Amino acid sequence: MIDILRKRRSVRKFTEDEVAPETVDLLIEALLRAPSSRGNNPWEFVIVDDRDLLLDLSRAKQHGSEFIHNAPLAIVVCADSTKSDVWVEDCTIAAIIVQLTALTLGLGSCWAQIRNRQHDDELTAEEFVRHMLELPENIVVESIIGIGYPAENPPPVSANKLQYEKIRRNGWSG
Repeated sequence: MIDILRKRRSVRKFTEDEVAPETVDLLIEALLRAPSSRGNNPWEFVIVDDRDLLLDLSRAKQHGSEFIHNAPLAIVVCADSTKSDVWVEDCTIAAIIVQLTALTLGLGSCWAQIRNRQHDDELTAEEFVRHMLELPENIVVESIIGIGYPAENPPPVSANKLQYEKIRRNGWSG
């Protein structure tokens, strides 16, 4: 697992190759195996491979979602917020699990934060995505993950650039 973490980088440029259905099935399985608080599984996922819809989703927020239009696949990570008060954490766990799974399958990925972001001056990114995907009112949107075969290969973060100063032992001053 540490080797996977060492390799994981945000990939925003993808080849035009489609992700095979059996690979998408593995990504779906990874999502559905994600743990959640008390096993409530408040998460919901929308798999998007329609090119026009991917283009629309790439405009979800003012900055940082443009890369989605080049991805052959996106996963919109949502939740039924009435099922759990920790739906954000549960969705985040599922999102990173699917990103790490994608890496093991030779895919790249990048996360676009939707929750608490704006589409424009009048509409939130979440409202925009909700409208695009016709989501029910009780479903909230956390993020969109663009996935595809990498057309770029960002180098791993060097071990000497890790922020070891952020680690404390046995208390803050330890």
